[in-house]
Amino acid sequence: MTPTLVRHHTQAEPSASVDTGSRARDWAEIQERMLAPLYEAVYTRLEVGPTTRMLSLGCGSGLALLIAARRGAHVTGVDPDLERLALARMRLLPGAEDEGRPGAAEPRLLESLPATTAGQEPYSLITAFTPIGCSPGDGEALVRTLGAAVPSAGRRSTVVLTGWGPPERCATEAVLRVATRLAGGPGSAKATSGRGARRDDLENVASRSGLKPDGSGRVACPFGYADVDSAVRGLLSTRLFDAAVEATDRSQVEKEVAEALHPHLRRDGTVWMPNVFRYLVCTT
Repeated sequence: MTPTLVRHHTQAEPSASVDTGSRARDWAEIQERMLAPLYEAVYTRLEVGPTTRMLSLGCGSGLALLIAARRGAHVTGVDPDLERLALARMRLLPGAEDEGRPGAAEPRLLESLPATTAGQEPYSLITAFTPIGCSPGDGEALVRTLGAAVPSAGRRSTVVLTGWGPPERCATEAVLRVATRLAGGPGSAKATSGRGARRDDLENVASRSGLKPDGSGRVACPFGYADVDSAVRGLLSTRLFDAAVEATDRSQVEKEVAEALHPHLRRDGTVWMPNVFRYLVCTT
């Protein structure tokens, strides 16, 4: 199968304070693999294979797509980040030089959700592997995205939603509070603490999206880094610190994140943070 990169619109220019190119590389090379246990657990539970037509929302640089494709699934990935999509294309189609080839089949990589057309085979699985529960409004954004995506799925197709686990099970939660505090600014109510994941976050999104919950699970996804610098770069690549960078500057955010990582620094210089993520399996 030959993947294509389809461009539907021009992405808005990013702020000068956010280096999207290096951040996308940091995501692909450092951070994205931290969620690999989540992808594998979901695919094993759902028996993803050659009969699966999967739509991945927020596909990033394509690791989840690659794992599913290796199981034989037909995959389509959507992400508005052109830098991440370019890296996904390199990962899924090494050595490709053209933007698309006649008669190309899936995997497909798209900036926006593909239009549903008559006679198109529906997706049997939709995944939203970007965990919600740590950024203000991330649940609202997911509801809007699902509203556009679910019509392309078949009747009784599967939709998988993911979120951060309870704060007491996620060592990274204390580090993420740096983003909330800096983004809120001095004296802001947001500056005191992060919202934290809630038990019913995923169920609320499912209910508002017209989905029926059909099981859930928890997966350990420890964040491990070679050193503090790698940890800072990886964490800032998640987009969770963008508002903090806008409110202050990148050097200030990097400094405070590095300080917050000290409790997780081991004697050999590596950084280790145990985390648990939760997924909810739904049907359309």
